[in-house]
Amino acid sequence: MSLKKIHFIGIGGTGMSAIALLLLDRGLQVSGSDLNDSHYFRAVTAHGANTALGHHPELAVAADVVVRSSAIKDGDPEVSAALSAGVPVLKRSDFLHFVTDSKTTLAVAGSHGKTTTTAMLISLLQSLHLDPSFILGAEIKGLNTNAHHGLNDLFVIEADEYDYMFLGLYPKFSVITNLEHDHPDCFPTIENYLDAFGAFLSRTDRQGKAVLCGDDPGVIRLMSRFSTELDRVMTYGFGLNCDYRIVGAGWRSTHNLFSLELAGEPLGSFEVGVPGKHNLLNAAAALSVVHQLGLDLSLLSSALRDFQGTERRFDIVYSQNGQVIINDYGHHPTQINTTISAVRELYPHKRLWAVWEPHTYSRTVAMKDEFIKALNKADKVIITQIYAARETDTGLTPQPIADALPHGRYLPEFSAVVDTITSEIANDDVVVVFSAGKGPQLSADLVKRLQGSAPQGGKQ
Repeated sequence: MSLKKIHFIGIGGTGMSAIALLLLDRGLQVSGSDLNDSHYFRAVTAHGANTALGHHPELAVAADVVVRSSAIKDGDPEVSAALSAGVPVLKRSDFLHFVTDSKTTLAVAGSHGKTTTTAMLISLLQSLHLDPSFILGAEIKGLNTNAHHGLNDLFVIEADEYDYMFLGLYPKFSVITNLEHDHPDCFPTIENYLDAFGAFLSRTDRQGKAVLCGDDPGVIRLMSRFSTELDRVMTYGFGLNCDYRIVGAGWRSTHNLFSLELAGEPLGSFEVGVPGKHNLLNAAAALSVVHQLGLDLSLLSSALRDFQGTERRFDIVYSQNGQVIINDYGHHPTQINTTISAVRELYPHKRLWAVWEPHTYSRTVAMKDEFIKALNKADKVIITQIYAARETDTGLTPQPIADALPHGRYLPEFSAVVDTITSEIANDDVVVVFSAGKGPQLSADLVKRLQGSAPQGGKQ
């Protein structure tokens, strides 16, 4: 198959834009369309892609291959035009082997934490003066990109399970951070979900290793379910049974500190510049892969000290007069719970607002009780209308979830949320906007209002 001209339907999404940026760096011709403008759409356009908003079948038929996002249906005008013209139409999972072919692939999967773990792994390799190619689902702070075509043989990729994308990969080294049922629209049962991860695990090269979190109940269940794959597995975590074990961990003012051991032998002490026990596990996963590559961990003691994380993952976008606004991608109850715990660790004396934009109707319904438990750990909760994403509007609202929370309110429109917080926020409050949809827009509006009402001379 000739691959000189590639057209992306849905090029403004995080995953699709990352692939497009990488191919542009390789010197290929890239076109793309999207129904909505976005930061990522503008980024690929600025990088040289021929992009257009709306449906543009003429771009599809001019390409050698068309790649469509998971949200694009079979009846899409560009899909139909391409197929009629004899142009192959592929999903990401079908296209990824063209992207990673001939590279040593390091793939990071899991229900939660895979974006941050991927970014940490990239940062560690760059600290060793390597230049890996990479693709992940958010921009890495400091690099301001979510993709790069490197000169090194290594290719680091965030392995997304949705629509079985990660089954297009054959990694030399893989990571599974944790496993908890998600994406009920794609995986109706936990068994379906585990089977998909088992298939991903089986794709790990026999000459490589799969690095799995040995503390996680879902991962433990996966290992018992796919015991024939355990010859390629190494585990990490806090537990005594983990191969790579975290010891001496704790938050010290501005950093997480910990040591890592392998079978009782010390590998070094490390600093991580982001809070939360979950980030210790993320760092341990990344360090374990680097060690499996045969690289020297003693050179990496401070490599993650200045790690700022990734866009929309505990992303502090405002800090003034004691008020803090954080963007977080949390759209699953466990992610919300984990972020709230990290906020409590970093800001133990602040009042915590949780603003939640539910993501997809199916997840909101399937995990209603879990969302209530997680959000109840905040002091004040505001819930917006559901972000449908790839789903059709069913008319469902999250009002019952708000009603079940002692301090919960359902305010569908962002403008009402901004008005409410602006009028009620105190000088020692932290607001976390949980959203995998349009939450950054809400945060930006809120920051503008707070800046407009803040005394002059404040520091942001």
